[in-house]
Amino acid sequence: MEVLSFLASGVLTALEPINLGLILIGVTVGLFIGAMPGLGSVNGVAILLPVTFLVPPASAIIFLAAIYYGAMYGGAISSVTLGIPGASTAVATTFDGRPLALQGRASLALVTAALASFVGGTVATVFFSLFAPLLATVALNFGPPEIFALMLLAFATFVGLGGDDIPKTIFSICFGLVLATVGFDTISGEPRLVLFDIQGFIRGIGFIVLAIGVYGIGEMLWTIEQTRGDITTTNPRMTAKGLASDAREAVRRGWKGTWIGSVLGFFVGVLPAAGATPGSLMSYGVAKMISKTPGEYGHGSPDGVAAPEAANNSASTGSMLPMLTLGIPGSPTTAILLGGMVIWGLTPGPRLFIDESEFVWGLIGSFYISNLAAVLINLAFIPLFVWMLRMPFTILAPLIFVLSIVGGFAASRSMHDLWLIVIFGLGAFFMRKFDYPLAPAVLAIVLGPIAEPTLRQSLLLSSGDPMIFFNRPIAGPITVVAIILILLPALRLLRRKRSVASG
Repeated sequence: MEVLSFLASGVLTALEPINLGLILIGVTVGLFIGAMPGLGSVNGVAILLPVTFLVPPASAIIFLAAIYYGAMYGGAISSVTLGIPGASTAVATTFDGRPLALQGRASLALVTAALASFVGGTVATVFFSLFAPLLATVALNFGPPEIFALMLLAFATFVGLGGDDIPKTIFSICFGLVLATVGFDTISGEPRLVLFDIQGFIRGIGFIVLAIGVYGIGEMLWTIEQTRGDITTTNPRMTAKGLASDAREAVRRGWKGTWIGSVLGFFVGVLPAAGATPGSLMSYGVAKMISKTPGEYGHGSPDGVAAPEAANNSASTGSMLPMLTLGIPGSPTTAILLGGMVIWGLTPGPRLFIDESEFVWGLIGSFYISNLAAVLINLAFIPLFVWMLRMPFTILAPLIFVLSIVGGFAASRSMHDLWLIVIFGLGAFFMRKFDYPLAPAVLAIVLGPIAEPTLRQSLLLSSGDPMIFFNRPIAGPITVVAIILILLPALRLLRRKRSVASG
């Protein structure tokens, strides 16, 4: 009952005129920041951080959290309408969101994403309100072996993304892992794979460069190849009755992925240094793995949109928990929020809930209000986003190309990255032509920078003994499950070959 009393007080704080106004502005701004390729929540919060010094500290953090929420919703917009993830958290949404748009069902994809995001954010906020201290204690038990085991599990859930062609899937994952190692070695400090001594490779290959190249340029070239430019991507008519029909279909066909993403995304988001991207990718893989119709995934399944969207919103809330209770940021965006809190004189840690309870519960209350505001604003703008797709692809293709180049340059201001975007786009196009799956490669370059250092740190802790991944109480079961999942497709393939040979 005490928690409910604190929560009611926090919601009233969030509903104060200045805080409510900042929530509405923050969610709307975040929605469009998340939808712009090359921006995302990290850049949005960082750019707008100085603006918050004009308001009280509690209102400032509520405003930045609202931007974070809005950006999580907005990432789905460019993933569906343009096929370009607004940020790494929305890459899994592209797998089924873009095919739905190409089938003329963009509104269904966007409504599914909005409703799943709302459920994911709400479930995560309830968990946050009830179990914050307990979950913070659990998160502290996750060291390098546990984080690596979790990354291995993420790879395991995605092994099936390449269909039955296991060698091509493994090649795609290995290719992504190689790209993830470009730059400085995080432990020795030595440069690796700096091709032809080109200085741009020293910084490594950023995910946004790969995502824009693969899903922007590459998808555009593939669509032109398949259709010769003579397509219109969606039905130009958009009515309130149509939205209601899409909402019913989204609930009917996307509920399972929504709940998987809501629960799994939150617990992955709670882990320090994990964040929303692994959560969304894992949720997509798990939803596909337990689906009765896994063949629909990658071809326009609402469940494939719901799972990652619920997960990235749930994980964004979860990543706030280690920041507030432990002073450890759970994602790059919460690292900026942590810096802002320190500037405003607030000390994150176990005593924050005691010393600054009014601030903490006001922030938690704002999560509920921000989530409700985000889904309403998102649904209101869906007709606008669908209207954008009324353009013939002969006009839309150059627009995608320009947005890809501008978004890539805005992220790093480097001509080197622009050339990489074009090269990755061409590479993705040819991989599609030769039936090599793209999703495992993207997964590898996203999770590689997390998996590699935790693997090496774990082996340093154990003096090179790999049993450290099996004899720890948390890492052991996760590793065993991951290995079983990795072997399952190969076992199914062998069984199929034996049955054909015997038949």
